[in-house]
Amino acid sequence: MTSLVQVNYRKYDGTLHWNMRMRRLGEDEHGVWLGLPPHSVTRKGEGPEVPTECAYVVLFPRGTWWTAVFNAPPRSTEVYCDITTPVEWVSPEEVTMVDLDLDVLRKRADGATLLVDEDEFAEHQVRYGYPADVIAQAEAAGRWLMEAVGGGAEPFGEAYRPWLAMVADGNA
Repeated sequence: MTSLVQVNYRKYDGTLHWNMRMRRLGEDEHGVWLGLPPHSVTRKGEGPEVPTECAYVVLFPRGTWWTAVFNAPPRSTEVYCDITTPVEWVSPEEVTMVDLDLDVLRKRADGATLLVDEDEFAEHQVRYGYPADVIAQAEAAGRWLMEAVGGGAEPFGEAYRPWLAMVADGNA
């Protein structure tokens, strides 16, 4: 039986952002891997459940300023990295981090790698009063991810595929 983990992305003021219960798949040199089979649900804050059509896995690396989502086809975004504070494992059944707005994604069709939500990042620096070191870490993570995701460095090349296969058929 696969254990479930509560995943809580928060905003800098502590309010709940995206959250879901995911299946613990395992751990490797890249970090802890959790998965959601197709036709699962997520939530934004305390809002209604949001259905997910495609399976995906999330990598929670150790000590980095990002998390990474790897989507199954036919989702148009293959890789979606949230720039966050380093993850905190509250318990083996709960992980949390602060979403710092910037995202790096890779499109499935043409492999285009994009840095998005820079406007939201700028706005939230003022609204939430991000400290200078948090801004610097987020910007550095964005630069690193653009190169790593765009170049297919691991775990953005092939490392995620076996984990995704574990949930893609809906049987994990």
